[in-house]
Amino acid sequence: MSSLPNILTLSRILAVPLLLLLMWEAGWLGYTIAFILFCVAGITDYFDGYLARSAGTVSKLGQFLDPIADKIMVAAVIVMLIHNDIVHGLAVIAAIIILLREITVSGLREYLAGLQVSVPVSKLAKWKTTFQMVAIGALVLAGVGDRLPWFLPAQFVGDICLWAAAGLTLVTGYDYLRVGLKHMS
Repeated sequence: MSSLPNILTLSRILAVPLLLLLMWEAGWLGYTIAFILFCVAGITDYFDGYLARSAGTVSKLGQFLDPIADKIMVAAVIVMLIHNDIVHGLAVIAAIIILLREITVSGLREYLAGLQVSVPVSKLAKWKTTFQMVAIGALVLAGVGDRLPWFLPAQFVGDICLWAAAGLTLVTGYDYLRVGLKHMS
């Protein structure tokens, strides 16, 4: 557990309660700090894997915790954005699509791991994650409100990227499901 990549992964999980606290009925300062924390957490997501692979310290614990850390952070922040009415209207559908895919793919991966079947992450899934993280970051920034000049662009960018992530979520979720169903008969 004491390897730097695992510590970075664990830091993302530990950041979630703080992110939620900052966003809970927060004003512009809480959302600004939450945005910075979300960005730092997103950067650790890149570096934990990079450092583990480059140093040859990929661990089973890291392989287990990394996707869980991502899903916990994404799901918790999306729920809070919906709760605070930053994600609203039809955009809630895009958010729910993302949440459903995360849960379904996690369950599928767990099932397939029991069969010793590995499902590698596709390049399209990496694009999905990129759009998803940009969307969530922009929407957290939009929570700052009209106190700062980038409020409207942040909301617009967040909504567009959320729908792009939802579209890619459907495609990549179907790809994973198709592979998984071959092993379920």
